[in-house]
This record gives sequence, C-alpha cells and structure tokens, in this order.
Amino acid sequence: MDTSYPTEIRQDILRGVRVAITGGTSGLGLTLVRECSARGAIVAFVARTRERVERVVREIAGSHGIVGDVAKKEDIHPIALQILARLGGVDVLVNNASSLGPTPLALLADTECEAFEVALATNVLGPFRLTKALLGALAASARDGRGAVVLNVSSDAAINPYPAWGAYGASKAALHHMTRIWSEELIDEGVSLISVDPGDMDTPLHALAVPEADKSALKHPETAARELVDRIERVLLDGDRTANRASATSHPHLADVA
Repeated sequence: MDTSYPTEIRQDILRGVRVAITGGTSGLGLTLVRECSARGAIVAFVARTRERVERVVREIAGSHGIVGDVAKKEDIHPIALQILARLGGVDVLVNNASSLGPTPLALLADTECEAFEVALATNVLGPFRLTKALLGALAASARDGRGAVVLNVSSDAAINPYPAWGAYGASKAALHHMTRIWSEELIDEGVSLISVDPGDMDTPLHALAVPEADKSALKHPETAARELVDRIERVLLDGDRTANRASATSHPHLADVA
C-alpha cells in the first residue's frame, strides 16, 4: 500500500507550516531542513556549531538558523524563544538531534557514566525540555486549526537489545515511551506526538557508530527525510489520532517503534 501523496498535494500541505528541527546541519536533520523548505514550510533549525549553522542558512534560502545545544538545560529557553521569534509560532517540532553516548560504542560495563549522561541529555531530556517549552505554542496552533505535531526520531535500538548500543538504545527507548505517554496526555489539546524509526541511514552518526558498514546497504538520508515529512503531512492532513499510531506498511522501517 502506497501511503504517500502526490508531490503537488504534499507541497500544498506543508506550505506556510512553521517547522522547527534540531540537529539540522548534518545527516538526517539537514535533509529534513531541505525537504521541508522545498515543500514550502517555514523552517528554523538548531545546531551547536555556528559555522555550520551559517553555512546551511546560506545554502537554504529562507531558513532560520539557531545556535544552541539541546543537551544543555540552559540553552533550551533561548532556543525556544528564538524559534518562536523567527517563525511567529510553531506547528511542527522534529526532535532529531541524537548522541550515541560513548564512541567507539562500548558495552554497558565499559561505558563511562559521563558518556551515558550525554546520551540521556541529548536523546531524552533535550526533547522533553524543548517540547515542554514549546507546548503552549503548539497547543495554540492546534486550537487555531493549523495542526500541531511533534516527531521524535527513534531507532530500532529502542526495542532491540544490541550489545554495545546500551546508552543509545536505553535513551531512545525512554524517548519512545515518553512520546507514547505524552501522546495520550495531549489528546485533548490536539497536539499529536509520534516516535518514528527512519531505518539505518548513511549518515555521519551511523559512520561513527559502525565505521565498517557497507554504505550501499544503507538508506539515503534524503529518502528517509521524504518519508518522515510524508508522515508529518499525513498527521496534519488527516487530523486523526488513529493515523498517528498506524504503521507505514509500505516502509517497513518507517513505523512507530512499538
């Protein structure tokens, strides 16, 4: 079953939608900024390195770059305020920024507490804090009929116990379950939360984790970005809570992690 929409319809759905994306200067995040912008969205993206942020702003006309680290508590409110100031509100938040924890990957018994803390701060606390900071604006968008979606980028490591992926997998599992709980809590507010595994991609993060991987067997991040944005558009278009929970059967790796 093909769950995607024709290009011309997809572009109309996202045109003028205000989208915020974390980790937006490389890998999946960068391709999400490109894809959303190409479909007519107004995009603000967050990343830690000023030089990279400025480079992406030059590359993608109309995008808004914000320098900040979602893993740092003190950065969250400045990031949220800049998102709202640049976009005039927010309709879609994509929590994409991720950390592996220890690199090279390590067994849990060999993982330093500090490396585990980085994974939790980036993959769980960052999305929690930023979503919480933007929740009022997202709820306002829902009330105004614009729709409101939070997409948390997950992984199959959230459900499969891969050795040496402990810090990453445990943090992604926490993110996924947090998403499910928040989804239930925010039904009456009209804010939809989804946790999606985009599959194994040819990205700098994957190369850092598995440097010996065969890149020809990995999904292109551009493909994953198109699929994720299609998924966001389905939620915005359908406005149906059941659509949020349905698996994208035409994309076996593009499904709610469950």
